[in-house]
Amino acid sequence: MQTIRTTIAAFATFLALPLGAQSKTAVYTSGKLTPNQQFAHDVYKELIEINTGMKTGNVTLAANAMAKRFRDAGIPDSDIFVGGPRPEKYNVVARIHGNGASGRKPLLLLAHIDVVEALKADWSADLDPFVFTERDGYYYGRGTADDKAMASIFVANAIRMVREHIVPDRDVIIALTADEEGGGSNGVDWLLKNHPQLVEAAFVINEGGGGTLRSGKPLFNSVQATEKVTTNVTLRATNRGGHSSVPRADNAIVALADALAKVGRHQFPVRFNDVTRGFFTKTADVEEPAMGRAMKALVANPSDAAALAIVAADPRYNSMLRTTCVPTMLSGGHATNALPQHAEATVNCRMFPSDTPSVIRADLERLVSDTTVQVIMQGAARQPAAPSPLLPELFNAVGQVTRDMWGAVPVIPVMSTGATDSRFFRALGVPAFGVSGLFSDPTVDARAHGRDERMRMQSYYEGQEFLWRLTRVLTSASKTAVP
Repeated sequence: MQTIRTTIAAFATFLALPLGAQSKTAVYTSGKLTPNQQFAHDVYKELIEINTGMKTGNVTLAANAMAKRFRDAGIPDSDIFVGGPRPEKYNVVARIHGNGASGRKPLLLLAHIDVVEALKADWSADLDPFVFTERDGYYYGRGTADDKAMASIFVANAIRMVREHIVPDRDVIIALTADEEGGGSNGVDWLLKNHPQLVEAAFVINEGGGGTLRSGKPLFNSVQATEKVTTNVTLRATNRGGHSSVPRADNAIVALADALAKVGRHQFPVRFNDVTRGFFTKTADVEEPAMGRAMKALVANPSDAAALAIVAADPRYNSMLRTTCVPTMLSGGHATNALPQHAEATVNCRMFPSDTPSVIRADLERLVSDTTVQVIMQGAARQPAAPSPLLPELFNAVGQVTRDMWGAVPVIPVMSTGATDSRFFRALGVPAFGVSGLFSDPTVDARAHGRDERMRMQSYYEGQEFLWRLTRVLTSASKTAVP
C-alpha cells in the first residue's frame, strides 16, 4: 500500500513539473561528428557487424569485444566480468566505482546485445543486416534499434567518464547481456541467479522507452515503467481423418479456422493501471484534438464506447488498453488427398499485467466453445510483476534533461506492449525503467525485428547526449583533479 501511495504521489508531483525553454545548441550536425560521437559510432558499427542472432550468432564475440574496449580505457580486470551458461552466450558487466559520498546503491545501465535472426535475402537487395550502412540520415543493420544503439551508447559514455576522470557519487554498472530476444540463456536471469552482486542496484535504466516524433518534431518522451506479459497458447484440433473424396462435417482444419476467427475478432476488456492511466492522460494533451478528447473520456469512463472506438482505431493505443491475443503460426493436414487428422495454431498473447495465464486460458476456452479444439498453454507462463514506482529521483532527472534538450516536450510514463529484461528486476522489487532519449516516428521507423531495421542518425546522437546528461544528473558526477 505504501508503494502505491508513493507512486501516486510521485506521479502527481511529476504532472505538475513546469515545461522548459527550447535547447539553444544543436547536439548533432549532419556529417560532423564530435570525438565522443565518433567513438560511439565506432562502437555501434562494431556491435552491428558481429552476428549475435539468437540461434545462428555468437553473443560472446560481442561481449569480449566490449570487454576489450573497457580494458583499453583503463577499467581494471577486477571490475570487468565476462561469463554465461554457454560458450556462445556470454554477458559482460563492467563497474565504474564512485566515491561513496552519497551512500547510494549503484545505478545499473542495462542493454542486451543479442538480436533477432536476420537473413540478407529478407532485406532490401542493397542492404545486409550485419553490415553497418549509413544512408540518407539513417543507420541500417540488425540491432540498430533493438538494442545495440543503447548498448553502444552505454559503452561509449562509460568510457568517456573514465577518460575524463569523472568520479560519480555512486557506482555505475554497465551490463550487456544475451538472449533477451528468446532462448534458454537469458543473461539477466542468469546473472541474478548466479552473480547477483554484479548487478545489485538502486534502480535500472534499460530499453523500452523513448521519444515519439510526429512530422519530424518531438511529440513526447516516454519512460517505460511496466510491461505486458507474454504467453503463447496452442489451439489444436484433431480427429480420425479419412479420404478427401468423402468429406465429413468434423474437419480439423475447419474447426481450427472457426476457433481462430473467434479469437481474431475478440476484444478483451479495457484495463488501466497507474502507468497507463498517466500515459493516456498526458498524451491527450499533445494528440490531435479528437483523439485527445477521446483519451480523456476513456480514462474517466472505460465503458465509453464512442471514446473507445476512436482510441482503439490506432493499433498502438489499442494494444496498451487491453490484453491481446493474435495467431502467429499455423500448421495442419498431412496430404492433399486426405482429411486432416491434425491442425494447430500458435496464438501469441500479450497480457495486461493484472491478467493471469489461467484467466486468459479460461477466456479462450469459453470463446472457442468447441470441445474438439484444445486450448493448451505453451510452457510456464511468465508471471506479471508490479509496475515500478514512479521515482521522483528518476522522473525529475528525465524531465530536467528532456526540457534542457528539447524544450516543451512532456515526459510520459508508458507500458510496453513488448517484453524486456526489466521484468526480472521488477519481480525482485528493484525499480526498472525504459529510458533512452532515442526519438523515432512509429509510422515509418517501427522496423525492429523486421526488414531493413534502422536508426535515425540525429536520434542516435541526441540519445547519446541525453543518456550522458541523465547519468551525470543521477550520479551527481564531478570532475577530479586528476590530469
